Amino acid sequence: MQLFYNPDISENTSQIIFTKEESRHIVKVLRKTKGDLLHITNGFGWLFTAEISVADIKNCVAIVTDSQKQPQREYQVHLAVAPTKMNDRYEWFLEKATEIGIDIITPIICDNSERRVIKTERFEKILQAAMKQSLSCYKPTLQEAIVFKDFMEQPVLGQKFIAHCEETNKKSLKKEIKPNQDITILIGPEGDFSVKEIEQAIQSQFIPVTLGNTRLRTETAAIVACHSVAFVNEL
Repeated sequence: MQLFYNPDISENTSQIIFTKEESRHIVKVLRKTKGDLLHITNGFGWLFTAEISVADIKNCVAIVTDSQKQPQREYQVHLAVAPTKMNDRYEWFLEKATEIGIDIITPIICDNSERRVIKTERFEKILQAAMKQSLSCYKPTLQEAIVFKDFMEQPVLGQKFIAHCEETNKKSLKKEIKPNQDITILIGPEGDFSVKEIEQAIQSQFIPVTLGNTRLRTETAAIVACHSVAFVNEL
């Protein structure tokens, strides 16, 4: 099955008109013709089946024949991850985390962050492509970048952890995760969280954790954390 993405459709939509770019892909690249079925999601859990009524390379039209709400996990995963110096590493994290299963992503700007300005347009495209590739009907929410201090002042989901490299008393993340509960995990920049940030997180009830015996890059640590949550919840 190939999955298409259209955020503007809902369970009440009866007809879908594809953009010029999508129409060309459907008709010329995929060689779809009138009567062929397409599968589309709006990224909010709905899976639509639509039959092509007009197979035009510039203006493809399909009639919705079925719509079903896909089941959602009982818990939400929120990763707050500092932007990496190289954008392609953060994009890799976004792609793989979407494939594994993540609900909310927040770029956090830390004391040791080397990148403080990010452009979310390309990040959104990465999320859309990964959602379609993994045949998921739920697109992760990418929040605006926020300074660490301000993030600490916001309410967060369920279990709260901060993964850092300081030689202090830390617990194993995989042993602390409780199945079927919302979870928020903080992952710092290449230079790690500052001591001040770690202390501030602990004051906000975040539990310091380790992700293993080796020192991981930011994007690798984020994927390990994401997979750990998925693994524990599949047991």
